[in-house]
Amino acid sequence: MQIIGAGFGRTGTLSLKHALEALGFAPCYHMTEAFENAGHIEKWQAVVDGEPPAWDALLGNYQAGVDVPVSLYYKELMAHYPAAKVVLSVRDADRWYESVAETIYQMRELPRWMERLPRLGGFLRLTRTMIWEGFFSDRFTDRAFAMAQFERHNAEVRRTVPAERLLVYSVKEGWAPLCEFLNVPVPDKPFPHVNDRADIQRRINVMHWISRLIPLMLTGGGAAIIWRLSRRFST
Repeated sequence: MQIIGAGFGRTGTLSLKHALEALGFAPCYHMTEAFENAGHIEKWQAVVDGEPPAWDALLGNYQAGVDVPVSLYYKELMAHYPAAKVVLSVRDADRWYESVAETIYQMRELPRWMERLPRLGGFLRLTRTMIWEGFFSDRFTDRAFAMAQFERHNAEVRRTVPAERLLVYSVKEGWAPLCEFLNVPVPDKPFPHVNDRADIQRRINVMHWISRLIPLMLTGGGAAIIWRLSRRFST
């Protein structure tokens, strides 16, 4: 791994993923990879539960990584990949909080029984234990506390990472600072600004439909509906 993204989710990490891949640092790990790759949810959950991480088994095939979970383990990954550079993606704290509250936090509102569903359940447990109960101490709805946690994380990255290894970066800045930091040419194409809010909200809406339909799951047909919806979330 050559690049470690230390920025929290909803700071333009999906745009950054596409940008890094366009610059030749492909593939780039993102939270979406954890869901899409068989066994990755379980491996990350083991890390959260305190087992020794097998970083190469998780990330050895990736040139870069951004977003949670990578950003929450940036210090450990820096030690494991000592030549890797670190990119801290940043965003205004107020706008960041609103974006998280309107998208990924909606998963925290789902009933706990959904963690027993195949595949999707493991993903929900991972985000609960790693992010909401872990990073935010189950206090994300306390806006001041959540924003302070976000800003403390960013401050810790600035304080921890040697200056020559760190780029503090907003995706609004486009190619120039990123390419200069990575010592690569500026591409002759627009920077990939990806707005994934609508897609996240669509997926979460599917999960909420699952949670409403479960009381109707009295027949095999009802079970089939739940299964098809859970599969739809993963595609």
